[in-house]
Amino acid sequence: MRYLRRGVWFLVSRMAVLVLVLSLIVVVFYEAMDMTNIQIIIKDGMARRAKTVMGMEDGSELRLYFQSSFLSNDAALILAQNGDSPYRDYNIRGLDHRIEMGFLWVWPWEDRCRVDIVERIPAIDGRAKGDRAEALVASQGAGAVYPPSWQSARYRVTLQRENGQWKMASVEEIEKLN
Repeated sequence: MRYLRRGVWFLVSRMAVLVLVLSLIVVVFYEAMDMTNIQIIIKDGMARRAKTVMGMEDGSELRLYFQSSFLSNDAALILAQNGDSPYRDYNIRGLDHRIEMGFLWVWPWEDRCRVDIVERIPAIDGRAKGDRAEALVASQGAGAVYPPSWQSARYRVTLQRENGQWKMASVEEIEKLN
């Protein structure tokens, strides 16, 4: 009886350790999956938002990255949709979009996440549209042939999980950067 009890205790203790290790592996896997997904959503979503504001894209894919409540209230996107964007008179061919993210942590069972980011676009490749170039130069000077620079800023991004997918619920500007 004594050997049986020792044998059972040995098996139970090893099974408990195995279950603990497997549970840890599962939690780490889902944690890494969520963090990577959030980083991709932020980087790609903010780049598509900038391209939409600059007129490079129509904005149809923004719903993959942002909640509809954010899209309907974003001032820059509303200006672009109404044709009042400062980039409306320019043909933008490309841009150098950069995102720096702060500390990010989200547990697998959480449905909300907040992270601070810095968005910069140090280079915009484009020129004024042919028919507008002369008018822009006459009113604003020779530098108006090139598109205006993007205002770099620090943002606090809040993400919400919707139907198993992360989407940006709000992007609040904390401060403008030079």
